[in-house]
Amino acid sequence: MIAHSEEAAAVRAVASSLGLPGIVDVHTHFMPRNVLDKVWAYFDSAGPLVGRHWPIRYRHAEDERVQRLRDLGVLGFTSMLYPHKPGMAAWLNAWAVDFAARTPECLHTATFYPEDDAADYVRAALDRGARVFKAHVQVGDYDPTDPLLDPVWGVLSEAGVPTVIHCGSGPAPGRFTGPEPIRRVLARHPRLPLIIAHMGMPEYDAFLELAATHDRVFLDTTMSFTPFIDEMMPMAPETIASLPDFGDRILFGSDFPNIPHSYVEAVHSVLDLGLGDEWNRAVLHDNAVRLFELDPTTPHPSSVQ
Repeated sequence: MIAHSEEAAAVRAVASSLGLPGIVDVHTHFMPRNVLDKVWAYFDSAGPLVGRHWPIRYRHAEDERVQRLRDLGVLGFTSMLYPHKPGMAAWLNAWAVDFAARTPECLHTATFYPEDDAADYVRAALDRGARVFKAHVQVGDYDPTDPLLDPVWGVLSEAGVPTVIHCGSGPAPGRFTGPEPIRRVLARHPRLPLIIAHMGMPEYDAFLELAATHDRVFLDTTMSFTPFIDEMMPMAPETIASLPDFGDRILFGSDFPNIPHSYVEAVHSVLDLGLGDEWNRAVLHDNAVRLFELDPTTPHPSSVQ
């Protein structure tokens, strides 16, 4: 396993070679410890893939995980958290306010669930500074077209605040995963900003088609193109060849800390597509800076010696 100092140097070297001050990661998980412990226990016992072990690479205390991202030169990241039952989202959002306040690099993240007060606590989260939301259709086991979510989509569409939504049927399908429910949501809310997690795996083409017809639909690279995923759900070469057409719509995501491979491998999975430095700069940094109106500042100092 690569030493942390070596990995940090390797990731920073990638950014430097592209003329970037660092990278922005729109798909990292920070959540209350008791919730994260349950997530890790799920991966340890079964995980989303039947018969395939999914080890957690960065199983560290919260402060150390934050510091590792800083050491890697990650200028901005999210705290992707999500409920699996009613009555949970507002509590998660309260925790996220505190995490964002004590973590300057964090893009203040919030979440929701189909329930009567969802629109109210989404408005409250926006008032408290939320800049991105997280929805997990498979874990939450809900239909994105649920009438209880319609006012939520309306609020977020009006606010122009994006939702990172895990709605593809990979790595494991759910009752409501796939492109069709999202297509119906966008038919009702065509200006809704969405970031399709994991490039929409394995329905890559269908979700790219949605991005082609809706200028507020983006995709993140989370775990896509890595050997771990390519063994099961590879993207077709002709689809990869079309990605330059979406050069302003694709954002880097890692799934840190819940990944079975190194962070530098996630970064190199993007570079190894061979789509050129301009595309790499856009995906690793520029697109997120523009979408979230970030200050493209100098890298954070590293504690790695």
